[in-house]
Amino acid sequence: MDTLEYYESKKDFNVFVASTFSDLLKYRQKGKQSLFNNLLFKDLHQVKRYIKKRVATALSKGNLPKGKYKVDDFIDQLFITVYDNFNEVATKEDLHPWLFKKANGLLEDSIMEEEFDDYFLKNIDDYSKPEWDEMEEKFSTDGDGDLVMLDELDDISLPKNDYVLNHVFIEDDKKEFMEKLDRELGEESIRKHTHMILHFLPLPMRTVFELATEYEFSVNQIAMIRNQSVKEVKKLLDNARKTLEASLFNRYGTQK
Repeated sequence: MDTLEYYESKKDFNVFVASTFSDLLKYRQKGKQSLFNNLLFKDLHQVKRYIKKRVATALSKGNLPKGKYKVDDFIDQLFITVYDNFNEVATKEDLHPWLFKKANGLLEDSIMEEEFDDYFLKNIDDYSKPEWDEMEEKFSTDGDGDLVMLDELDDISLPKNDYVLNHVFIEDDKKEFMEKLDRELGEESIRKHTHMILHFLPLPMRTVFELATEYEFSVNQIAMIRNQSVKEVKKLLDNARKTLEASLFNRYGTQK
């Protein structure tokens, strides 16, 4: 059984990564790169998933040239970058977000800046239920990279990556509506809707939301990963939640 199977939550995995810091530091100081990389391979379990999703999204949106980059190219470069710059990690608690920071830097250097069309956000309150259904049908059948990669990313060593309503509705006064969605839609429909909305969000907003929910990083850690201020990260996360909340209310809270 893979050792990583024992880590049932992402926070538990963060603790595991932190526990490897002293050994990695020792291997780096003694120049034992093979032992360093063997241990780092386990630490990169979630980072590799992050890279795969970012590459899939970039390909599906045309922000990464098809055929030029492979996921393994980024991962191989990450091993080199981490080994060469490991002295930057100040504490064991910083290790996991720092690994994401280095991965994020490699991705940002290669992925073209997204030309975001804000038509979707501006009109999110005006879509009718049939329009929402048509949008999801098109999104699900266009061969979108995100959806293809989801199947490839299934991994028994980490919980299934599902977006839950608690990530979107953080105010207590939304409990009744959350219960309605759970009762009438079910987890799978909610997950599909959330994925569709995230696909249309600006990349910074989407990435911050995913780092907070999929990987359970704090706002301070996300700010470090993305080289942004805490205030900027909070605003992006708040806007992502508000957009998801508005889409769910518009599609399922009213009938048009």
